[in-house]
Amino acid sequence: MAGDILVEMRGISKRFPGVLANDRVSLSVRAGEVHALLGENGAGKTTLMSILSGLYRPDGGEILVEGRPVVFRSPRDAIRAGIGMVHQHFRLVEPFTVAENVTLGLDRPRFALHLAAVEQEVARLGDRHGLKVDPRAQIWQLSVGEQQRVEILKMLYRGARVLIMDEPTAVLTPQEARDLFTVLRQMAAAGRAVVFISHKLQEVMEVADRITVLRAGRNVATLEKAATSARELARLMVGREVSVSYQRTRQAGQEVLLCLEGVEAMGDRGFLALRGLSLRVHAGEIVGVAGVSGNGQRELAEVISGLRPTLRGSIRVGDTEVTGCHPARLIACGLSLVPEDRLGTGLVPTLTVCDNAILKCYRHPPVSRGPFLRRGEIRRRTRVLVEEFAVKVPGLDAPVRKLSGGNLQRLLLAREISARPRVMVAVHPTRGLDVGATAGVHRLLLEQRDEGAAILLISEDLDEILALSDRVVVLYEGRIVGEMPAAQASREEIGLMMAGIELPKDAGGGGQA
Repeated sequence: MAGDILVEMRGISKRFPGVLANDRVSLSVRAGEVHALLGENGAGKTTLMSILSGLYRPDGGEILVEGRPVVFRSPRDAIRAGIGMVHQHFRLVEPFTVAENVTLGLDRPRFALHLAAVEQEVARLGDRHGLKVDPRAQIWQLSVGEQQRVEILKMLYRGARVLIMDEPTAVLTPQEARDLFTVLRQMAAAGRAVVFISHKLQEVMEVADRITVLRAGRNVATLEKAATSARELARLMVGREVSVSYQRTRQAGQEVLLCLEGVEAMGDRGFLALRGLSLRVHAGEIVGVAGVSGNGQRELAEVISGLRPTLRGSIRVGDTEVTGCHPARLIACGLSLVPEDRLGTGLVPTLTVCDNAILKCYRHPPVSRGPFLRRGEIRRRTRVLVEEFAVKVPGLDAPVRKLSGGNLQRLLLAREISARPRVMVAVHPTRGLDVGATAGVHRLLLEQRDEGAAILLISEDLDEILALSDRVVVLYEGRIVGEMPAAQASREEIGLMMAGIELPKDAGGGGQA
């Protein structure tokens, strides 16, 4: 049961050049609770928690810890006050052991490190809080879930009573996420407080005691979980009703538009990232690829789109063999890619909205005539795309780096969809987007599926995969270890396969990938 207020933020304001990130935000965190923080991109969640963890200093307002005003000049000050943050991207030194990582940055002991004593203390903390991990193991030897435990142990070792978790399940299997939720509840039951930042409404409803929603830098509501719902939270986040469920309106066709047979490819570290992978996607079908990050998803997308060499095997788009073809040839065959890196691979941040809109068609009429671009036609075409796909831009001649994440993704999808692709590979298409932008991207993908395109959806968000896919395959260490119709998919079975456990062939709906 939640008790006394451990941390209170009163009227916190923070301004960056041209942006009011936090506008007189107030927030209280109680001992014994898991407090979820929700909001759209740019709502001010990260800024608020960066202030609480000592990374930023507020322009206005005050912070109280157990009723006493405090001023944090650095994360060290926040940790001394009992506030620690576990970031989404872990800050661990891989060649060092768990115990060595736990003590990094501490000013004690000053002269001699008694590692055996540290190892004993880490083991004791792990046993007490359900965070068991070998203190002598090197970080590179641990799974992603175990590495996250090390990050939490670092904060507990420093005496943190308030733990801020930033998107903590992004790299976890469903089973690991469930174990984490158990740990967080145990920590709350022991009198600590947890601030849980997540964009996944289902997770928030599962683990949180209270929920604070930020919109446009302001606190619009703080609610008890029992008094709200996922639909109400989505409405509060975006200021309007948002559909979070989708109906399948069409069955997949028989024609195979994307076919991979025995594909192998090397990863950036010099070992096989794809190992004899075979996969088919039919016309009018979305096939979701589930898996923990780093199991070959990026290499799969790059091999299909011609950005990475194929060692062995074959790839066909329709009846056309495209193994090893140049990306321009794949585009001509009707392949579109929505890459993971919007502003690195998908769009050129310094180019204008117009220039980015024609990156794949500038060589061809009516956009060009011979070696010359037709600027009037380019502006007309871009204006149509921006209006049709509801992309909010400051101007057609503005560099795309000025667009929000949701509008960047809409512009990217507008360009890819306008080419009327036969096959689309969408990699983490909604990563970092708010609920409203996510719903818009989902609708665009479903519309393409209903028009007969074959879509390969690669995502680490299992809720997204189950909501959109007709069929789900699970990728583990470069191999497909399971496949099932989405309507029959079990989160438990998918989670086990994501961890590398192959199920009997009659489990999970069977079928052929």
